[in-house]
Amino acid sequence: MSKEHECHVDPVEKPLDKDALKTATAAYLAVSGMGCERCAMRVRNGLLGLDGVLLSDVFLQQSVAVAAYNPETVTVEDLLNAVSGAGNDGKHHYSAQLLKEVPALEAVILDE
Repeated sequence: MSKEHECHVDPVEKPLDKDALKTATAAYLAVSGMGCERCAMRVRNGLLGLDGVLLSDVFLQQSVAVAAYNPETVTVEDLLNAVSGAGNDGKHHYSAQLLKEVPALEAVILDE
């Protein structure tokens, strides 16, 4: 089995609740430990796996993740734990710290 096959990651798909974005918060996280696009996908999937995270994107070259979330159901600590948990296979180790938070509508560009 090739290393590429061992490291395969399928993207999580989650329908976007555009109305929920109106009251959501966007957190920018500095992420360490990512080495490739599959790592970035693992981190994105980990964030999207949280109930209350509406959308997420990860920018590998900048080592930054952005997550729009409902602050009534998700905390920054939940986001940081989701990033750490994304590397729970024993081969990957990710960590994150909060850079800043803004209202989600200031961070998200929606295709209408």
